[in-house]
Amino acid sequence: MKTLSGPDYIVFLVYFVVVASYGYWVYNRKKKAATSASHDYFLAEGSLTWWAIGASLIASNISAEQFIGMSGNGFKMGLAISTYEWMAAATLMIVAIFFIPVYLKNKIYTMPQFLNTRYNSTVAMIMAVFWLLLYVIVNLTSILYLGALAISSISGINLYVCMYALAIFAIIITLGGMKVIGFTDVIQVFFLILGGLVTTYLALDLVAQQYGSTGVISGFKLMMDHSSDHFHMIFKKDNANFPSLPGLTVLIGGMWIVNLNYWGCNQYITQRALGADLKTARGGILFAAFLKLLMPVIVVLPGIAAYVLNQKGYFTNHELMDSTGEIVGDKAYPTLLNLLPVGFKGLSVAALTAAIVASLAGKANSIATIFTLDIYQKKIKPAATEGQLVTTGKVTVLVAMLIGCIISPMLGIDKKGGFEFIQEYTGFVSPGIFAMFILGFFWKKATSNAALFATIGGFLLSVLFKFLPNFANLSFLEPLGFATNVSGRYEIPFLDRMGFVFVICVIVMGIISTIDNRNGVTPHGLEVDTKMFKPTNSFAVGALIIIGVLVALYSFFW
Repeated sequence: MKTLSGPDYIVFLVYFVVVASYGYWVYNRKKKAATSASHDYFLAEGSLTWWAIGASLIASNISAEQFIGMSGNGFKMGLAISTYEWMAAATLMIVAIFFIPVYLKNKIYTMPQFLNTRYNSTVAMIMAVFWLLLYVIVNLTSILYLGALAISSISGINLYVCMYALAIFAIIITLGGMKVIGFTDVIQVFFLILGGLVTTYLALDLVAQQYGSTGVISGFKLMMDHSSDHFHMIFKKDNANFPSLPGLTVLIGGMWIVNLNYWGCNQYITQRALGADLKTARGGILFAAFLKLLMPVIVVLPGIAAYVLNQKGYFTNHELMDSTGEIVGDKAYPTLLNLLPVGFKGLSVAALTAAIVASLAGKANSIATIFTLDIYQKKIKPAATEGQLVTTGKVTVLVAMLIGCIISPMLGIDKKGGFEFIQEYTGFVSPGIFAMFILGFFWKKATSNAALFATIGGFLLSVLFKFLPNFANLSFLEPLGFATNVSGRYEIPFLDRMGFVFVICVIVMGIISTIDNRNGVTPHGLEVDTKMFKPTNSFAVGALIIIGVLVALYSFFW
C-alpha cells in the first residue's frame, strides 16, 4: 500500500523533531562558543570528535543511490555489488594513513587549494569549476530525484512535493555550518542503520515465511539456496554482469581508482576530517571503515530478498515493472518498504530520509566551500570579510539546491539506474584526477603541465575508450579479460577503462614532468614527513581487524 498511516507519520515526526532540535542546540552552542569565521562554518575546525567524523563520512556517502540503486543492483546481480562498500573499508585505511597526514601537514582545506599549492592556480581553477558542475549536476540532482522518487512511491505524496521538502530540510541543516552537519549526522546515521536493519530483518523473515520457516537466519540460508548465483563476489567471464564488475578488476584494478579517488580526493568526503587533528581524523575514518562493512547488510541483502520473493511469485508483475513491462531493479527497495507493518514503515522512511538529507547537506556544504573559498575569495572578492564569506556560502547553498530541484527531472536519472548514473559520469574524470593527486602527493617532480594533461587528457581518453567500440573491433582484448561482447560489439568494461586511463595518465605525466624538469621547471613540492605516516597501535589493531574480516568475506563468498 503506497501510503503512510498515522503511526508511520508519528515515527517520522519523532525523527524530524530529534534531528531538528539537536541541530538547533548545536547551532546555538556554536554561536555562543565561536565567531562566524569561515573556517568554523565550512570546516567546524577542531570541534568534531572521531565518532562525529566517522558518522558524518557515512551519512554523506550513503544516500538514495545506495538504498535504491545498490539495492536494485543486489536484485539484479547479487552480493557482488557489495565490493563498492567492502573495498571502501580497505581504501579508507589507506586514506587515513597516507592521504590525511599530507593534507593536515600542509594545512589543506579544499581540493582546489591542494592543486593550487602543489601545481598552480590554473589547474586549481579548472578543477574547482569542474567539481562544482559535477556536484550540482550529477551528485545533488541524483540524490534529490532518486530520494524523492523513492519516498513518493512509498508514501503516495507528490514527487515534486517530496523533492522540495527534502531540499528544504537539507538547507536548514546546511545553513548551520559544518559543525551542525557533523553532529546531526550522528543522529542521521543512527536512524539510517536502525531503519535499514529493521527493513533487512523483515525482508529476510518474509523470505523464510514463503518457504514455511521463520527467522532471519533461516531466511538468509534460504536466499543462498534459492539464489546461489547471487552470492558470488567475483564474476567469471560468462556471467551477464561481468561488464559491470569484471572479475579480479574489483580487487586489483579499477575499483581501487574509484575508491581512492572518491575517499581521498573528494571535497565533500575529506572535508569531514580536514578540520581535526591527525589522531582524531584517523579515528573517525577507521570508525567509518567499520560501518562500511555493515552497509551491504542494509542496502544489498534487501535487494536479493526481493529477487527471491519475485522468483517465488510473491509480487504482482506490475510492482517491479516499468511502463514497457521490463523489471526494474531500482523498484525493489521501495516495493519492500510498502510491505512493512505499520510503524516500521515510518521508521524505514525515516532511515531513507536521513540518508538523503545527510548526503544533500554534505554535498551542499562542499559546493559552498569550493565556490566561496576557491572562486569567490580568490577571483571575485579577495578582500571579502569573514562574515561576507559565510553569507556567500549560505547563498550558494540555496542557489545550488534550487538548481538541483529544477534540472533533476530533466536528466533521465531513473532511466539509467541511480548507482550507474553517478558512476558513469564521475568515472570519466576519476582516473585523471587520481593520477594528478597521487603524483602530486608522492613525486615532487610532477609539474603543472603534467597535471593539466591529466585534467583534460584524462577526460578525453575516457571518452575515447567509451566510444572506441563504435568504430574499432576490440576482440583482441577478450583473451586478456579486458573486453566483453555486448550486442555484437566488444566493449571495454567500465572499471577496466578507468585502469587503462589511469596508467596512461601516470606515464604521460611522468614524461611531461621529466621534460619540464630538464628545461628548468621547478615544481612546488608539498611538505612530507615519513614519520607522519606511522599509525598508532590502536589504529593498527583496528585496521588488522578490518583486513581480517574482508579476507574472510571474500574467501567465503568468492
